[in-house]
Amino acid sequence: MNDEAPPPGGLDAQLAAQRPHWGRRTPYGIRRDARDNGRSPGAGRATYAALDLGTNNCRLLVARPTADGFRVIDAFSRIIRLGEGVAASGRISEAAIARAVDALRICRNKMEARGVARARLIATEACRAAENSEEFCNRVADEAGLELEIINSATEARLAATGCAELFDPSASGVILFDIGGGSSELVRLNRPGPGRRGPPAPDIVSWASLPVGVVTLAERYGGKVVSREIYDAMVEDVAGFVEDFAARHRDLNGFHMLGTSGTVTTIAGVFLRLRRYDRRRVDGCWLSDDEISRVVAELMAMSFDERAANPCIGAERADLVLAGCAILDAIRRAFPCPRLRVADRGLREGMLVEMMREDSVWGEA
Repeated sequence: MNDEAPPPGGLDAQLAAQRPHWGRRTPYGIRRDARDNGRSPGAGRATYAALDLGTNNCRLLVARPTADGFRVIDAFSRIIRLGEGVAASGRISEAAIARAVDALRICRNKMEARGVARARLIATEACRAAENSEEFCNRVADEAGLELEIINSATEARLAATGCAELFDPSASGVILFDIGGGSSELVRLNRPGPGRRGPPAPDIVSWASLPVGVVTLAERYGGKVVSREIYDAMVEDVAGFVEDFAARHRDLNGFHMLGTSGTVTTIAGVFLRLRRYDRRRVDGCWLSDDEISRVVAELMAMSFDERAANPCIGAERADLVLAGCAILDAIRRAFPCPRLRVADRGLREGMLVEMMREDSVWGEA
């Protein structure tokens, strides 16, 4: 997690020594010459990258600003299970490090191929919890040429809210946003965004909480392949204890809606829509009623592990995690009864892109 070039010794280390590291040179990520070839961020043509290394997934977006937002020009997502076993051992395993480094090399190559001028590369709960996170970040710098920024849960909540702000219903009085992750889950109460600003809306955060439970940690604790009704109810009760403190502070809600950003809610939406192949265009921004969510959860509970793995919106890599995610969602729904939920296939990466572009005044702000 430092800015020194990696020492020679191996092809990847030598390549990394010849290239700039992509990482935390400023609070928002590395800046090369922002006027590369006459392309300044303010001109709306610079290329940005946002990478989210989570407990379960490694995700990258590469984008360029547009008049009122940004256009994604490249993306990458891979399940790496970085946090596998961390709850029990306190350490990121060698196998997980190898999976992460392989994925991050692909991300590095994509950023270089696209001529990224500014990037932010974050790691979340697995790295916050692991005692060997510094060693892991040094390995990533040496072997993938990337410098990771381990963010705190407050930053994670803010980025999720920023990335999803465009999906707030303008007629609602407020929003309860939740982000069900692999190692932690964030809850955020937001007021309706104010008008009069170019670019994506900025969220008005009232309060937030980070729950020390995610789909990976919960599935490891209770099992994810065979989940009986008793096990499922126990998972819901476990999570409900963490939700209660936040919910107790927000009993005054009226005229709000829920907004969910996670693989859990996008999976539920895909199953509800009977998609033969996952389609972000149909999932992102769709609305689900409380009854519709309950029916899908019951359907998933009735499936065997093999049936979940065969579903095109779940797949073998997530078949043992989806019911843990549903249990977290049900605990949140119990605490915040709400007739409708909006699904977001967006979140931290989009939030990073918006913050970097806003910092660079690409939409004309001072």
